[in-house]
Amino acid sequence: MKVPNYLVLIAMAFVINACNHKEQKSKVDKEVSSEEIYLGQNPPGTAPELFAPNIIKTAFREAAASISPNLKEFYFRRRGGEYTNNALVVVKLEEDQWTESLIAPKSGEPFLAPDGKTMHLGRNYRTKDSTGWSAVKPLGAPFDTFPIMRLTVASNGTYYFDEASKDGPLRYSRLVEGVHEEPKTLNIDVGKWNAHPFIAPDESYIIWDDQRESGYGDADLYISFRQKDNSWGPAINLGDKINTEFEDAYGSISPDGKYFFFHRSYGGDKADIFWVDAKVIFSLNNSHQNIKSTH
Repeated sequence: MKVPNYLVLIAMAFVINACNHKEQKSKVDKEVSSEEIYLGQNPPGTAPELFAPNIIKTAFREAAASISPNLKEFYFRRRGGEYTNNALVVVKLEEDQWTESLIAPKSGEPFLAPDGKTMHLGRNYRTKDSTGWSAVKPLGAPFDTFPIMRLTVASNGTYYFDEASKDGPLRYSRLVEGVHEEPKTLNIDVGKWNAHPFIAPDESYIIWDDQRESGYGDADLYISFRQKDNSWGPAINLGDKINTEFEDAYGSISPDGKYFFFHRSYGGDKADIFWVDAKVIFSLNNSHQNIKSTH
């Protein structure tokens, strides 16, 4: 029996579509291959672990980590050994090897914007094109009067930043018609030394490190969640799994929302970068809500 032409065409279309789907799936699988992201590391659990100790851990200071949106480039500052200042370095896959490269022998604290094309460095920044990172550029007014250490950016372009001074507030500056407005003080529960804010892409939470008498050590990491009325909730200590007797600082959530990164400083030229499952952080919001509901 002869098969009608229209059935042949349908069958051919189905086969072509299946092949295209298989090709697309293979491409997606390759893009998220565990061997190409997070320096090929096995994911951590609910207890903090050293990040890539066989690749980046040395006897010196590794701190202030920032990850590219595609999760394939890991930036941080290194001090000690041949680097007498806070050198900015990157580790990425080159010719099937994780290779560390020097970007600058001295640098501000890095934060990669959500688009991956701008690296903020406090009051300065760099932009990226096909040839690599540009030279350092100043943000200019109205940010040039603030001693900014870390500046992070929400998806809508709003800046959140600190200042290098005791009792200094955390500030934000919204992007209005392409121009950043005069910075305003963030109305949030802070302690006596507030530093290194990380803002969620959707501004639903903010993480920073702080010094308080009620803390565990030299500096502790805290989080505040945005409330339904758009105010900021109380500062929640990240707990003794994250915070120790040492200085635990510079927290951030990975671009895919899966992991929490921070560094632990032991004083002088010694610090290590840790990571942990981000569920540990986000569960604090539910725990706090449950505590409130019982009162």
